[in-house]
Amino acid sequence: MLAPYFHKGVIEAGCDEAGRGCLAGPVYAAAVVLPPDFENALLNDSKQLSEKNRYALREVIEREALAWAVGVVDNREIDKINILRASILAMHRALDGLKVRPQEIIVDGNRFSPYGNLPATPIVKGDGKYMSIAAASILAKTYRDDCMRRLHEEFPQYHWDSNKGYPAPAHREAIRRCGTSPYHRLTFNLLGTQQLEFDF
Repeated sequence: MLAPYFHKGVIEAGCDEAGRGCLAGPVYAAAVVLPPDFENALLNDSKQLSEKNRYALREVIEREALAWAVGVVDNREIDKINILRASILAMHRALDGLKVRPQEIIVDGNRFSPYGNLPATPIVKGDGKYMSIAAASILAKTYRDDCMRRLHEEFPQYHWDSNKGYPAPAHREAIRRCGTSPYHRLTFNLLGTQQLEFDF
C-alpha cells in the first residue's frame, strides 16, 4: 500500500496532471486531500490501473476525500505559455478549487511553482509513492479521458476515444490527412517530423 502522507499531522494536498504529452486537448490536473486514516490497497498511479479500476477508485476518492478539485488549461493556453507552465497552472487551479485549505502540497514530478506561501514538495514518481498524489492522478486522468471522449464526438476522424489525444499512429495519420482541429496544440510536433534542437 502507498504511504498515507509525506508529513504526519498536517493537512496535505496531493497534486498530479494528465495529458502533458498529448497533441490535442487540454491538460488536466487534480488536487486531493485525503483523511489521515484513509486506506485503499488498490490505490496506485493511474497508469498502473485498468480503466475499470480507475473509474471505480474515482468514486471512492470523491466520496471519501476531505476535499478534491480538478483544474484545466486548454490547448490555446498551452500554446501561449508552454506545457510545463500549463501543467503547473492546472494544478494551481485545482488547488484554488479545494473546499479544505491544505497546509502543505506534494506534487508528482520534479518541478512546481510557488502556490501562495504554502510549502510544496515535488516528488519524482510521487504518484506511485503517496496516496494523495495517486488519487490526484486518477481524477486528472479520468476527467481528461471523459473530455477527450466528448471531443471525439465532434471530431471522430482523430480517434480520440481510443488515443485520448496522444501521438498514436492513427492520430498522426488523421492530422496528415485532415489537417488540425481547433483542439490541437499547434506548438507541438504534430506529425513527428520536426528535429529536436538542443542549445548547448
